[in-house]
Amino acid sequence: MMAAEEEKPGLKSSSSIVPCFLFVELVIMAGTVLLAYYFEYTDTFPVHIQGFFCYDKTFSKPYPGPDETSKIPPLLVYSLVTGIPCFTILVGELVAFFLKAEGTQEKTIVTADCCYFNPLLRRIVRFLGVFSFGLFTTTIFANAGQAVTGNQTPHFLSACRPNYTALGCTSNMQYITQPRACTGNPLVVASARKSFPSKDAALSVYSAVYTVMYVTLVFRTKGTRLTKPTVSLTLLCLAMLVGVVKVAEYRNHWADVLAGFFTGGAIAVFLVTCVINNFQQTRPPPLPPRPQRPESVLGMPMVALPCVESPLEKLSGTQTPRGSPFTEIT
Repeated sequence: MMAAEEEKPGLKSSSSIVPCFLFVELVIMAGTVLLAYYFEYTDTFPVHIQGFFCYDKTFSKPYPGPDETSKIPPLLVYSLVTGIPCFTILVGELVAFFLKAEGTQEKTIVTADCCYFNPLLRRIVRFLGVFSFGLFTTTIFANAGQAVTGNQTPHFLSACRPNYTALGCTSNMQYITQPRACTGNPLVVASARKSFPSKDAALSVYSAVYTVMYVTLVFRTKGTRLTKPTVSLTLLCLAMLVGVVKVAEYRNHWADVLAGFFTGGAIAVFLVTCVINNFQQTRPPPLPPRPQRPESVLGMPMVALPCVESPLEKLSGTQTPRGSPFTEIT
């Protein structure tokens, strides 16, 4: 069997790819999805309740309405965040596979003497799987930051509707710490306590950076130098636009948006560079060269022999007189 595999350089035998995928990667992925679900849709991780100053103008912006009424609603953001990278990776891998682009051709994995994993399928599953893992990880980071800090949105007091008379507010420097100071809708108030970092900004930048790095590192454009920069800058501008709209609609502060940008970009760069090796095939390090013995011109190995002085040369050197002409000649 080993001889048959050595005759086919396009094949690579692996007995650990299926167990690792089923019992390690799928388990980690399932755990990540469950953790993101508990952060998003349950009260398992309660939000920290911060106090506020009476009549604080920083949090007194008008209430912009529910997220669905935004100029960039969450449904549109999540559709673009997942759709654009998936479409780009599918098209890029299909084109690279059929055109046999350099750096994208990998060996076919053979396992259990019967199962063959096509390199095209492996690359698509690997890149989209890592992208999905990073998407849920970014969601967890953003939700965890919001739950731990509990920073209020710019429209927090408009959603909270505190009764300043009952709270005894007499000056702007009075700090309110009562947990039941708000009289507004509890769901709206809880949403107004989740500002740092901006989750939509983090997801947008994560998706944009991941896609931009794929386009930059995988696409091969001959004859044009502006295609990849144009696509990359367009995706980054769309991600930045999400953060600008969040600030303009008083849903987040600038610090919240910048923190989201940093979180999403850092996760994307880490996954691309450290996990999937810049979308390139992992190559083993070259073997060190063997030391070679010096060879003669005829191709025969040279043997170093010790140099021994002849006793006749010693005798002739000692018997030669000083005035002899042989001495001058030598």
